[in-house]
Amino acid sequence: MLKVAINGFGRIGRPSLKIAFEKKGMEVVAINDLTDIETSAHLLKYDSSYGIYEREVVADKENSELIIDGKPIKYFSEKDPLNLPWKKMEVDVVLDCTGIFLDQ
Repeated sequence: MLKVAINGFGRIGRPSLKIAFEKKGMEVVAINDLTDIETSAHLLKYDSSYGIYEREVVADKENSELIIDGKPIKYFSEKDPLNLPWKKMEVDVVLDCTGIFLDQ
């Protein structure tokens, strides 16, 4: 199983999660975005471009998890990606969807 993290949960990150969530052999294990988890959950569920996401979306603020159809995904709000625990979480691939880190 390929473990995926998404850095940036905006107009690119949210559709990336939807696509990865449907792929066999891929597991989204973490999201990092500066937006609060409740707003991110709402924007995932009710997208002005893609419409309503049919899956159940819950923001668990206490545990910092975005839960999609019962599957928890760890949610971080870390400005510096070097501080994220990708190695500890055994993340294989990080999708940088911020548009900020363009040279590496």
